[in-house]
Amino acid sequence: MTENTFPVHSAEALVNFYRTEVLTGQEAKHFTKSDLTPTPKPESVQTLYMRVLHLLYRFRPECHSMVPLLENIQYPVYHEGTTAIMSVYMRMRQFLPMCLVYDFSLNDLLAPKKQKTLTILSAIMNFLHFRKQRMDMILEKQAKFRSDMDRLQAYNKHNIEAEKKIEMLTTIPPEQQAEADELAAALSELHTTTVHEYQEVNAKNECISEWKTKIAEKSQKLAQVKVDISNLKEDITKLKSQIVESPEELKSQMEKMRDNVKNIKNSTTYTDERVVELQNMVQNVIHTEAEIQQTFNLLQDLESSMNNAKQRQDMHQELTAQYEKKQKELKNLCIEEGQLKRAQAMKLDKESKQNIRRQMKKDMKEQHVQDILGQCNQIHQKREEMADKIQEISRETQQLKAKIKSLRDVCSKETEKAQAMYNTLSAAMEDLHSRIEMHIVDLKQDVFRMSANF
Repeated sequence: MTENTFPVHSAEALVNFYRTEVLTGQEAKHFTKSDLTPTPKPESVQTLYMRVLHLLYRFRPECHSMVPLLENIQYPVYHEGTTAIMSVYMRMRQFLPMCLVYDFSLNDLLAPKKQKTLTILSAIMNFLHFRKQRMDMILEKQAKFRSDMDRLQAYNKHNIEAEKKIEMLTTIPPEQQAEADELAAALSELHTTTVHEYQEVNAKNECISEWKTKIAEKSQKLAQVKVDISNLKEDITKLKSQIVESPEELKSQMEKMRDNVKNIKNSTTYTDERVVELQNMVQNVIHTEAEIQQTFNLLQDLESSMNNAKQRQDMHQELTAQYEKKQKELKNLCIEEGQLKRAQAMKLDKESKQNIRRQMKKDMKEQHVQDILGQCNQIHQKREEMADKIQEISRETQQLKAKIKSLRDVCSKETEKAQAMYNTLSAAMEDLHSRIEMHIVDLKQDVFRMSANF
């Protein structure tokens, strides 16, 4: 033992440690420094090793002196003295390599030396300190494992409740299924009607642009005709001053003038009719644009509701991801549980320490109960929050129903307004036709007067 990986303590430190940690009762009182220095006593050293083996392996000191009942042994009484020493020697030879002592001999039991005994006792003391530290760590891990298991159970309960709530939120109740189907059908109809109306509006806009070009051409032609009429009037005034021609030429000119007047009247009536038609088309386009705007607003409201549904679906996916993480943690905890069960077979301690552990367990249970109560309060708060969310969703559905009803009322009002506008326009058209007929009668009278003058 030239080099040790552990410190060699003094005799006072070793006596204090073994009196408090290993020996009990009268043995602890009678164990003193004189048992180790200047020359160790074999009886005290042997009892000390027996108590160490009893502490570690639960091998009682009286078991060392038991002789095996075999038929080949003659005079077993002679073997009783050496049996205890050989049993302690064999077990210490198995135990001391764990303390990094490899040169233990029988002489260390029968005639121990001071330095060798102090070294062996220091190695055992170092091992016991290490064992105590590892036991405390295992107890902490065990307590942590139990708390994790309790948390895992609570998380599983929360996950089950969350899944039930998600099913409650995602599934539409049968009372509202008919309304949802009606809303979906109305949405599809609105979408198809809007697409059809957009196509009609585009076609009408193209027609309006074409008619505008035609009206511009007609207006240019009318301006040209008016210029020609003014030129003709000037020519007529000039011709009146120079009336010396034959009546046949006058008749031919009058007929030409009548044809021109008829053509002008026909063109004016046609242009008036086209203007009225274009006005009706423009009013229809305005009305369809208003309806399209209303449908666009409805589609925006539906898009917001779809976004809310997507958010709920994202929440469901997050909850499922959390559930999978908890399952992975459960597997890891089960693995740790198996390791702890293997290590738990090596745990042995004194009765006083067991009482302290029981007290610690009681404190931990009280702390765990308090944690569970806090978690129950959190769960109750979450339940209230989910109930508030459900109420908000029901309010939103009621608001949507009210909006749909108001939109229907607005549509009915708009149809009434359009009917009133149509009636007014038809009355205005009749007045316009009557005026045009009066104007045509006046023109005929003017023509008759002119022909009479000619």
